Amino acid sequence: MTEEKIYELHLPYPGKGERLVRVFVPEHREGETLPVIYMTDGQNLFDEETSTFGCWHTREAVRASLESGAGAAIIVGIHADPDPFGRTDELTPKCIGTICCPPELPDELIINLQPKGEIFDDFLVNTVMPAVEARFPVQKGRSATAVCGSSSGGLQAYYTAVAHPDIFCAAGVLSPAFLVYKPGDIQRWTAEMLRPGMPFLYIYSGAGDKQEEIICRFTEEVCGFLTECYPPGGFCEVILPENIHHESAWEPIFTDFLHTFLTRKEEL
Repeated sequence: MTEEKIYELHLPYPGKGERLVRVFVPEHREGETLPVIYMTDGQNLFDEETSTFGCWHTREAVRASLESGAGAAIIVGIHADPDPFGRTDELTPKCIGTICCPPELPDELIINLQPKGEIFDDFLVNTVMPAVEARFPVQKGRSATAVCGSSSGGLQAYYTAVAHPDIFCAAGVLSPAFLVYKPGDIQRWTAEMLRPGMPFLYIYSGAGDKQEEIICRFTEEVCGFLTECYPPGGFCEVILPENIHHESAWEPIFTDFLHTFLTRKEEL
């Protein structure tokens, strides 16, 4: 058996120099290939030392999944821009619609938002994925590939999966920041993107603080739209009203998304 290990890659990010990407390869047999989940906010995925707000403990989730018999996955964590506003810019696609702050939140939260999610998407698909597939025991192909993120990262995961249904079979869309767009724009953009073979969307929100409550409202509106137009069984909605907007809430949700992906990926 090959022991688990975290590797570091330094890859060129357009206009920002090199970006740290960490790759967790779990224990596996020699010659075995594993499915892969590409994730935003790599600084929060593996350990408390590098996390900015809290840790998802994805290594522990993968180990537990392996021990349960559900299998394991390689986790690829793309570190965020250290500037919080730069992070939001990177994880907000421009083409989805008009930036518009909900009246319940202060305008300064997004007044200077410069959406550049398409650049992140290109970096993930055309730089990170080829580098990971060339260096690590990745099982290639749509049925073995997922994307996941939270908050702005949840929005970006939604965008990337829906924009590339030929590449990703599933997306973990956790506390997605749909609220940054004018109401209805997410639905309009999604409708334009619909085609056969759409990815499975695992959509989650809490409602335990003001930000998460607003996110939940927008999430439920999008899920209502998906119920009408998305392929039957093509998404699930998980709402836990007591949960706040924090890594401590996303950690157990990721564990469930991981299990869903690993046990259902061939059918998605």
